[in-house]
Amino acid sequence: MALIVLAADKGSPGVTTAAVALAAVWPRRALLAETDPAGGDLVYRSAAAHGGMLNPNTGMLSIAATARRGLVPDQLWDHVQPLSGGLEVLVGLGIAEQAAGLAGLWPTLGSAFAQLADSPNAPADVIADCGRISGDTPVVELFPHAALVLLISRTEPEAIARVRDRAAALSTKLHGGPRGAASLGTPFIGVVLIADPNNSGKLVNQVNDMLVHAQTGARVVGTLAEDPAGAEQLAGRKRGRLDKSMLIRSARKVTSDLYQQYGAAWSVPGQGHQAQQIQQPGGQQPGHAGYSGHAGAGR
Repeated sequence: MALIVLAADKGSPGVTTAAVALAAVWPRRALLAETDPAGGDLVYRSAAAHGGMLNPNTGMLSIAATARRGLVPDQLWDHVQPLSGGLEVLVGLGIAEQAAGLAGLWPTLGSAFAQLADSPNAPADVIADCGRISGDTPVVELFPHAALVLLISRTEPEAIARVRDRAAALSTKLHGGPRGAASLGTPFIGVVLIADPNNSGKLVNQVNDMLVHAQTGARVVGTLAEDPAGAEQLAGRKRGRLDKSMLIRSARKVTSDLYQQYGAAWSVPGQGHQAQQIQQPGGQQPGHAGYSGHAGAGR
């Protein structure tokens, strides 16, 4: 199984930017699921593969009725829409009030997401953008089904302190208590820092020391470049060589490292799927425009 969930504690660390960037360069077929109970952004800012708007009623909203009758992993594809760049997405709720329709269904969704990698027909890894979480956020019920829980954080002192405390709280919830570095639980809790590439190495060591000292059982698994221009290109709001951007280059490094460490556990029989391509709106070749998938700079 390979469900990878991305989340943050508070503030605007760029969870959606990270989720879209990682999904776009994922080594296997990837499904990006907007599972933030507060609502998603893709439907408002992204173009569908046919050039028009994404359908806001096809995605997390439509899957609720199906899931109440039981959910087979392959049924997820009935609710998926492709972006014009080729990335397959399960668009999120429109507003937070719609989350009531998913009450009690998060474990069912988590199981289906995790089992999609083992589908004999259309296997894929699911990258779930869970947005900002707190102790009572219902989407946390997805986490026990995940292979990885990735907490996204910027590098201001208060942000690092929050991600340390959130990692510790999740370790208690998911693993039953604090853990040392030599006693990692499942799902593994990792931290992805949004950082200046020129200063990331020192920051990684500092944050890892903090995580170990707090017995969170978590560690930094990589850094994504703090690259506003790349995020604008990824959102389709700015033209440029997206495939050469610091954001996409750092995303490739993170996915490569994750697969090197965990990929063997996620292996399924080959289905001929190739890595996502950074395709551009209108079928242009990479490097001539921004990827059409949305990655809101503030999420």
